[in-house]
Amino acid sequence: MLLYLNGIFVGLLILSNIVAVKLFSLGTWAMLPAAVIIYIFTFPITDVIVEVYGKKEAQRTVRAGFITQVLALIFIAITVSLPAAPVFSEQASFETILNGSFRVVLASLISYMISQNLDVFVFGRLKDKHGSSKLWLRNNASTMLSQLIDTTIFITIAFIGTMPLAVLGGLILTQYIFKFVASVVLTPVVYLLVNLVRRQESIASSNSQAVGE
Repeated sequence: MLLYLNGIFVGLLILSNIVAVKLFSLGTWAMLPAAVIIYIFTFPITDVIVEVYGKKEAQRTVRAGFITQVLALIFIAITVSLPAAPVFSEQASFETILNGSFRVVLASLISYMISQNLDVFVFGRLKDKHGSSKLWLRNNASTMLSQLIDTTIFITIAFIGTMPLAVLGGLILTQYIFKFVASVVLTPVVYLLVNLVRRQESIASSNSQAVGE
């Protein structure tokens, strides 16, 4: 199951980077990047990995995600720079969708490494303290704190100097409120995934012992 969790985690990261160029509105309340509705699911996955497999495995997952994002950026840059065939008339649109600015890309990578590692650290410390109980507490505490750090770092690096500080603060606040609510809503999903993964690991262990006998 760990392999599947890692695959989903990395896939969500890459997908969130691709769709990040689109902005959507929640009425007149907020304007958010489309990536946010994908990226919020990466934190529950690392929480599940810490809960079932331990902090070291989750740290490996975070590092794998970082390496994969860097490789994706390299290969995207290569494909964008390839000369377009005469029949391909969408080169400009292709570049617009896939070519994020260096500043935004840098902000994304820095905020990712800091926030995801913080999430793993806080979740792990709370698990050491409470054992298998209070999963809801360590899931929400670690995710809410790390999402606040992620949002603040990303928006600050990506946009400071391009807009008034009041607007910058508004972006941070509205995005964090969205992520805060999402964290609460996704808590049952974390419980469901933890139970599912533990059950699958128990079945795999039983089958392995049966084969060994």
